[in-house]
Amino acid sequence: MARGCEHPIGCHTGALPTRASATVGARLWLLIEYAGPWPSHLESFELPEKISELVRRALERGIRPQLIRRPGRRTRPREQGIRVLVAYATGQRPWMAGGVVAGPDDLDLDALVAGVVPESCILEDEPVFLVCTHAKRNACCARIGLPLARSLADSLPDRVWETSHVGGDRYAANLVCLPHGIFYGSMSQAAALAAANAYRSGEIILDRYRGRAGIPEPLQAVEHFARVHTGERSVGAVAVESFRSDGDVTKAIVRCGDVRFQVVVEPSALSAPCGTACAETITTYRLVSLDRLAPVRYATPALT
Repeated sequence: MARGCEHPIGCHTGALPTRASATVGARLWLLIEYAGPWPSHLESFELPEKISELVRRALERGIRPQLIRRPGRRTRPREQGIRVLVAYATGQRPWMAGGVVAGPDDLDLDALVAGVVPESCILEDEPVFLVCTHAKRNACCARIGLPLARSLADSLPDRVWETSHVGGDRYAANLVCLPHGIFYGSMSQAAALAAANAYRSGEIILDRYRGRAGIPEPLQAVEHFARVHTGERSVGAVAVESFRSDGDVTKAIVRCGDVRFQVVVEPSALSAPCGTACAETITTYRLVSLDRLAPVRYATPALT
């Protein structure tokens, strides 16, 4: 544990499990480039008027706002207006689009909610990678995230951004892959590059995988265990088709390619190396059972 870090031992190294910890309430994203000081909480609106208004409108519509800036850059961009990126991270075909707007009235966030690209934006043909470096929210994010963001940007120029709080400070450095909203935590520079390259190829690496944003944590766990069992890496090849929760236990039907499984998970207290106190503050999920389902064969009545 580094000086000034209050997180349990192993959180930042990958020694503790990261599964099923992606931000649940984030299926729509608004990224706003702002190189000025970031407040500890965006909802405090301690930002320039136009930026604050964009944040406010996003929050009203259930869109997750993030401040972003290029790694190592602390000066304002030369272009006029505000650079924005929007992501629709739901459904079978997530997408991203970007543009430069003069102000909040030039960005149609209602279009994003409807799954339509705003008129002021154009589709992006490459993924975007966010590394949390939000020092005012948690010092560990800056201490670990800043060098990782710069290293990743060296390998993937123009696709990497520093970003404000994404959730899960104990898992710094955190990496978010958009448009799908894939979360990774406790990332080293090598692990981040491997995860980014895998995502560019349409795949997920399970090492330090936190889950997909916008999905309830038990279902993130269900997906994780299904992938571990089958070895399936394709981003879109695993989907929860139905689920039911009974108390803390969640039972789900999961499709992996052409095969279906019944997966049952439940919360589990984490046995952290620092003792009982840490275990009381961190929970994860354990696999109760995983069973392959027989294919459904539909009988066709005989013609008469």
